[in-house]
Amino acid sequence: MSTIQPVILTADQDRLLGFYTKLFGAEEVFRVPAEGTAFYLGLRIGDTDLGLVVRADLTPGTAPRMLLSIEVDDVAETLARVESLGGSVNGGPNDMPWGQRVAHILDPDGNPVNLTQPIPAQ
Repeated sequence: MSTIQPVILTADQDRLLGFYTKLFGAEEVFRVPAEGTAFYLGLRIGDTDLGLVVRADLTPGTAPRMLLSIEVDDVAETLARVESLGGSVNGGPNDMPWGQRVAHILDPDGNPVNLTQPIPAQ
């Protein structure tokens, strides 16, 4: 368990579950309630936990303020799959002076996500 855990509020939990599972290999590690329709889904991406909470009063596509930054093996390859999974591309990939390749996307609910990859040393 992380000291700080990002939790995304969503009106369409299944859509976000599919996006984070297919794009980042997220695995469900916890759910409340354990049976039936979940209010909370705990996901694990690499060594990090991410929560998805259903909020019926949210309008799909209108995201609360938050930003996820997720390290991937290959930014360009991951970026190529974003739109087919319901997300959108905002920019990149760009090599940054601090040693990361970064692309900016939105998940299907409009939450901003940075795809990052260390730039290999030359």
